[in-house]
Amino acid sequence: MKPNLHKFLLFFILYSSIGISNAQQTDSTVYNKVKTLHAEFQKEYAPDSRTKLLEMQVEDLDKNEYKFITTEAEAEKKLKEKLQAFPEVTSNIVLLPDGSVKNKTIGIVNLSVANLRTRPSHAAEMATQTLMGTQVDILQKKGGNYRVRTPEGYIAWVPASSIVAMNEEEIKEWKNAPKIIFTEDFGKSFATKDTQGNRVSDLVYGNILLLLEEDENFFKVEYPDKRIAYIHKEEASLFKDWLSSRKATQENIIQSAKKMLGIPYLWGGTSVKGVDCSGFTKTSFFMNGIVIPRDASQQILAGEEVDVLDEKGNLDPDKALKNLQPADLLFFAAGKANSPNARVTHVAIYIGDGEFIQSAGTVRINSMLKDAENYDDFQTRTLVGAKRYLGKQDQQIQQIATHKYY
Repeated sequence: MKPNLHKFLLFFILYSSIGISNAQQTDSTVYNKVKTLHAEFQKEYAPDSRTKLLEMQVEDLDKNEYKFITTEAEAEKKLKEKLQAFPEVTSNIVLLPDGSVKNKTIGIVNLSVANLRTRPSHAAEMATQTLMGTQVDILQKKGGNYRVRTPEGYIAWVPASSIVAMNEEEIKEWKNAPKIIFTEDFGKSFATKDTQGNRVSDLVYGNILLLLEEDENFFKVEYPDKRIAYIHKEEASLFKDWLSSRKATQENIIQSAKKMLGIPYLWGGTSVKGVDCSGFTKTSFFMNGIVIPRDASQQILAGEEVDVLDEKGNLDPDKALKNLQPADLLFFAAGKANSPNARVTHVAIYIGDGEFIQSAGTVRINSMLKDAENYDDFQTRTLVGAKRYLGKQDQQIQQIATHKYY
């Protein structure tokens, strides 16, 4: 190789390497600025991604192209204004619901229990569940999945086959039609009045269906997807009658909770098929006509505080016995020993005399009193607070009778 050509090639390689390095540095700098901006907006407008979204996606790092997805109109507006300071950035800000759902932005759950997950995949972690007849907001469609918002504001993904999407006219028809609610723990509907005939689907407590006709023994019902079935009248009630009979008293909340004794723990579960700790408390209140937040860390932010701790932040049994009332919620943090501000990880319902009912392995009753046979040492040591919901005015505690989703 000629000396001059060799020098030229070395110079070209060195120059190219510097160019690539500078381009990468530039992209990295821009990316970090956009990422910082996103973090700031997320903290302000969507601090809890379970109920509000502000996601950032890198479309093309080399070209500084980014996509933002949000449920918050104010965040969309302000982010557009802020990104004008970054002329090198090409951004696409999508406000949900987006065009992927067209004009069908409302859905009705079409399975006895629909499983909602953290990502649009059957392999993803289960986040929560919704019951048949429940109205949800449809925010986005990706492949065979919808991203939806539940009545308590929880956002997650569900298979499109679990939901019947409706436009405004269709949902108005659904909401105005008479309905029944299934009130047994478990059951099924039939294709005819012959209960030895074909089953249409399984049913669980809280399932809601349209009422077409009724006779002495059966309700003739319609599913969201227009299937027709028959349900024994002794296993269901007219929805309006059920609503008017709901009285959220201490006794009724405890009675509903005890109906679930022995039901297995299920991460993300909110039905009588299986419940996690907060799904259990949520279901106990739902059975009495009340919608409460989904997770334990959200439930502790509602209601009125009940003083049960001593000066060191540990359970004071005397204070707890004096101040707690049945149906109060008890909150626990597994990491309490390591941090005074540990995240709430568990919730239970106080039932009186130092005892509480919880979903831990199964739904069971334990005590916070050391001399009791059913004393739960771990939960007692990790207790971080208590809240009272009954009789308290709080926008996070809503009556089903006046809830727009029902």
